Amino acid sequence: MANVSVMNTDGTLDEAYERLHRTGPEFEGWLTNHGPMAAESMVRRGHAREVHRWLDGYIRRLEELPRGTWPIAADDWHVALGDPRRLGDWLTFFEREVKEQPWRSVLETWWPRLLPGIAAGATHGVIRTGHAVHALLSHEDGPRLAEFGQALGYWATRWQPVPATAAPSGTAGSPHALAAIPRVPDQRDGINHRLDQLADVPGWTSALAALKPAADAEQARDRISQLADAATLRYLPNAHGSAIMLVHSATAPTAVLRTLPALPTTLWGASLAAAWAAGAAVTAAYAPAEPMPRQSLPTAPDSAAEVFARAVRHQDEHVIKLADTCLDVYQRTNDPDALAAVIRAIDLIEPGS
Repeated sequence: MANVSVMNTDGTLDEAYERLHRTGPEFEGWLTNHGPMAAESMVRRGHAREVHRWLDGYIRRLEELPRGTWPIAADDWHVALGDPRRLGDWLTFFEREVKEQPWRSVLETWWPRLLPGIAAGATHGVIRTGHAVHALLSHEDGPRLAEFGQALGYWATRWQPVPATAAPSGTAGSPHALAAIPRVPDQRDGINHRLDQLADVPGWTSALAALKPAADAEQARDRISQLADAATLRYLPNAHGSAIMLVHSATAPTAVLRTLPALPTTLWGASLAAAWAAGAAVTAAYAPAEPMPRQSLPTAPDSAAEVFARAVRHQDEHVIKLADTCLDVYQRTNDPDALAAVIRAIDLIEPGS
């Protein structure tokens, strides 16, 4: 019976991917299609039965898959990197790549090319890739390979570096390093306006360098895990700065962490530096001036499963993605604030916002 159950949930995710692959990675000009990420989280967390009902509502907001304009050749991909006009071309390029090569080979080639542009789509490029890799590590088939290709295509299209980055070279652990990240002075408008300020923020580069580096690949993995933990636990008292955008300070490092098992260990050190830059940049862009006092914050229910079920009932895609990360953090740390962070997101985020 266990094998039948696994096959059923695998089928639900593949069906969801097939529905979503008729839609584009963005809608309404620049908003990210979260459908594949939320569906993968729901299936993996035991909520496969709710996926299609959730998609019935969500998919109405989405737009058709964009068409390409002219092909991207293997030897001149640099010129199309980060060009939103080439979205259809990038999707076609990676559709071909994952059909012609083993997906792990595609990932090994393109991860170091795409990683410097980890800010792509407000970090959604790497987040969608992390969910796709997580699904492929469980089971390989056509819909999952297609999702992996679409994730990479979206990342390549929106490829965007974090300004003025510095590799970890200090002595601070993730909680202290994140707490010391300076805020951008003008917190109006969207993420691009905020990221553009980073190079001129006093102390930004030195704050990035303050994180303790990794001596080897295993330490790099542990540092990324600690970064995801710290960002998740910081969400609880700081979510009022931007309840939606601060989700990505935790989910982007989590996506990198989930991709590591499919990567050569020689790429784990660079993955740490990029995950740290992404989490720190989102923190700088959206953290509030002051955290909320403890007495004003929710406490967590006893059951992690109930917390995720609440996120699914809430229906918002950002809440579902955050809950997925929070359950990972709770499993590693046993800290109830990781679960309380989900309740905080439910309180602050309007479904479909």
